[in-house]
Amino acid sequence: MLTKMEHLWELTAIPDVTWQMVVMWAVVAVLMYLAVARQFEPLLLIPIAFGALLANLPTEGVLNAPVGEHAGGLYWYISKGIEWEIFPPLIFLGVGALTDFGPLIANPRTLLLGAAAQVGVFVTFLGAIFLGFSPQEAASIGIIGGADGPTSIFLTNKLAPHLLGPIAVAAYSYMALVPLIQPPIMRALTTPEERRIRMKSLRQVTRLEKLVFAFLVTIVVILLVPAASALIGMLMLGNFLRESLVTERLTKASQNEIINVVTIFLGTSVGITMTGERFLTPETLKILALGVVAFGFSTAGGVLMAKAMNLVVKEKINPLIGSAGVSAVPMAARVSHVEGQKADPNNYLLMHAMGPNVAGVIGTAVVAGYFLAWFS
Repeated sequence: MLTKMEHLWELTAIPDVTWQMVVMWAVVAVLMYLAVARQFEPLLLIPIAFGALLANLPTEGVLNAPVGEHAGGLYWYISKGIEWEIFPPLIFLGVGALTDFGPLIANPRTLLLGAAAQVGVFVTFLGAIFLGFSPQEAASIGIIGGADGPTSIFLTNKLAPHLLGPIAVAAYSYMALVPLIQPPIMRALTTPEERRIRMKSLRQVTRLEKLVFAFLVTIVVILLVPAASALIGMLMLGNFLRESLVTERLTKASQNEIINVVTIFLGTSVGITMTGERFLTPETLKILALGVVAFGFSTAGGVLMAKAMNLVVKEKINPLIGSAGVSAVPMAARVSHVEGQKADPNNYLLMHAMGPNVAGVIGTAVVAGYFLAWFS
């Protein structure tokens, strides 16, 4: 017969703790440190880390599936927002409402820089194939190079849901490290003279132009890449609300309440997938390594495209803005601006860099749609 102490011990969850859980507590602590102390993407790394903590505790009422008349756990339901492809498009709604496409419309040639920056996606895709990943897994890993967390989650959930945790952590961690990863590559690929190139001030873009742009991009992209419909549709809906100037309440809700609530649920739902058995594998280390490769090639692709364009255009482009072709909005554009000011303190590249930056958002969504159409 059990003693009272033995009975109390069995009522606890301590006997269910595994070594993998303990190791993941350390991983969670590192993520929390990066988010809180170093402020690396805290809005997403904190929810992801806390979700991972819950995933590596012997919880009740959190992850269990419904049985008969008994309801499932909280995150059995919330995680459906990823499984059913609800959360990432809603994040895109907020991104569209927060983004000004004016710099891209004023200088449409920067669309090529956003497209060139996607080279990191395809190089990493081939690298992942070489390392033994399946095409579906390689596509999910490659999209990290687009520097777009919601798109990475959207695509991975479709093609390789078992890799959702490490891919999301890699995508958001390296997005936070853009100010550290990009500048050495940018300086290595440009000369001091190129970094000092001054670009003409952008023209004022009218509200009608912005509305027509959102309308036409929605039609053209969905016709060409229907698999990207959810992402592009929500992105342009958010932008149309912003530029219409007649839906202030809806615009503010998209920019604030909706995107904030969804960010919490999206991050924790991703973290919930990071159990020790899934995360502590050699594949995770490969994904983290490939993520750096993806960002490096994406940065280089945009810079080299700008240099190539300067061989044939009269109005020179500062190659530094090519690095903003990754879709980490607006962080990558700020990095281009800061590097430009190091070469010439009176050179202002921020608005010029926003063109390829928002083009990168569209480009990454299109590439994700291509991968979905090809591999799903």
